[in-house]
Amino acid sequence: MKNKSSEAPLTLSCDLIYFRSEVCEIYSNVRIHGNSSSIFFTPDQTMDLEANKAWRIQPYTRKFDNYVMKSVREVTIRSIYDSREVPKCNIYHNITAIVYSSSCYMGNFFHDFSDVLLPLFITARQFEGEVQILIANMNRWRIEKHKKFLNQISNYEIIDFNTETQVHCYPRVIVGLYSHGDFQMDPSKTPNNYSMVDFARLMRKAYSLERDFAVNLVEGSQRKPKLLIIARNHTRKIVNIDEVVAVGEELGFEVVVGESSFSTNVEEFARVVNSVDVMVGVHGAGLTNEVFLPTNAVLVQIVPFGFLKTLAEYYFGIGARNMMLKYLSYDMSEEESTLIDLYPRESAVFRDPKSFQSQGWRAMAKIYLDEQNVKLNMTRFKPVLTRALELLR
Repeated sequence: MKNKSSEAPLTLSCDLIYFRSEVCEIYSNVRIHGNSSSIFFTPDQTMDLEANKAWRIQPYTRKFDNYVMKSVREVTIRSIYDSREVPKCNIYHNITAIVYSSSCYMGNFFHDFSDVLLPLFITARQFEGEVQILIANMNRWRIEKHKKFLNQISNYEIIDFNTETQVHCYPRVIVGLYSHGDFQMDPSKTPNNYSMVDFARLMRKAYSLERDFAVNLVEGSQRKPKLLIIARNHTRKIVNIDEVVAVGEELGFEVVVGESSFSTNVEEFARVVNSVDVMVGVHGAGLTNEVFLPTNAVLVQIVPFGFLKTLAEYYFGIGARNMMLKYLSYDMSEEESTLIDLYPRESAVFRDPKSFQSQGWRAMAKIYLDEQNVKLNMTRFKPVLTRALELLR
């Protein structure tokens, strides 16, 4: 049941049919017993609800992904009319609570943002810190990793939902997070019309990043624009990165080569990213760092051979533009892929990449993401860097 009226909200308002996530909002004498994964509430007398009616929700934003949802702890919401049948409150709060899961994809930098941090912003930013977070499937080092961002979202301690034995009582509870897509936000669906620009701004604030805008190369400017090349150390590595650096310097860039370890110290690499004007990287989780780029900076995504360009655009191109970044896409040729050293040119790997895509994500990723490295043809790639310079003017 989804309340869309401008009048006072129903005691329970749920959206259980959206394919990305299930969300229930509960207003009125809500009691949470995390250890038993139970949430109790007293329905409004005008609601036609039977006593002990239950709703079971897995509060993670990849409802469509059967693999990850197997590990997401289920939360039961139950309506109780007789207050004697609900557990007594141990701790009273006068703020809103949000319950969600940080499941197995958390730890991958892209999924950290796409599945949790951005949906949390969409759901919780409206409360301006006056909200408490309760996390199921919680991992302490993951919380520490994004602690500075979480401190911007909530002024209160985070509660481990799975292990909490006390009964916490709130006037309002949101179970689940709203999600608009992978690393995307639709301002028309957010409280206060929040956008990706607001999300990026909060990220810069969380990590005390100094630059809000990229360099503006006016005529006669002596300042060198700064170029960051994300050098992956495993799959999709740029094997001729020295050539890329040389061409970048030839064009007038100050070139930095960096690899984010995605360790607990997000702040260190965020500062590197925020200091540059152009970021170049092969499609992968490292491009999520675009969120730390200053406004009007340029993101260049190198799309691996055989990979769907539209998918690469969906993951990072749309988000970049919505954060007011300039976006360029570079499609690799067969000759720029190290797959030519692994497979004969007449194989389906080169003749028919779509045949692997039709077999599903894992079949496609095994070859085109996991086995492939990159040797850029600088005759082809140099004009892209030149274009990036033009976009800074």
